[in-house]
Amino acid sequence: MSIQEKPLYDEIVLKSNIKNKSFRVGTKTYRGISTVNPENTNSTLYDLALIKQDIINHFHIRQGEKLSDPTFGTVLWDILFEPLTQEIKNLVINNVTRIIGSDPRVTVNGVIVDEYETGLSIECDLIYYPYNIQEKMSLQFDRNAGFLSL
Repeated sequence: MSIQEKPLYDEIVLKSNIKNKSFRVGTKTYRGISTVNPENTNSTLYDLALIKQDIINHFHIRQGEKLSDPTFGTVLWDILFEPLTQEIKNLVINNVTRIIGSDPRVTVNGVIVDEYETGLSIECDLIYYPYNIQEKMSLQFDRNAGFLSL
């Protein structure tokens, strides 16, 4: 590159066609569909409902089931019948934190794992971005009924 060409680059200005919009709570930022919840009048989900459904969908997949990504999914289905030792409890906490942390719209503040008669109860303390809303999500993995989100 010669010295005469350098000033040309200083004169070029690229204008973006993306307008800088500030985020307002109440606007529909995320949009998707779900046919899982029979209580929905239509299959379109927005914002928090979509984020929650995406997380729940991830927990429905056993780790190793997705052909393109064998690390995707949860190990909870494989350890559901194991006794809840401290090692298993730490494995569950790490797995839940990894799954929820893989979604950039959510961060995990804490995970509590308890055992009940027929399965595992997991309570996650979450913060949803960009809303800055903190909420608890309860998940139950039942040996008889399968996966329940409360």
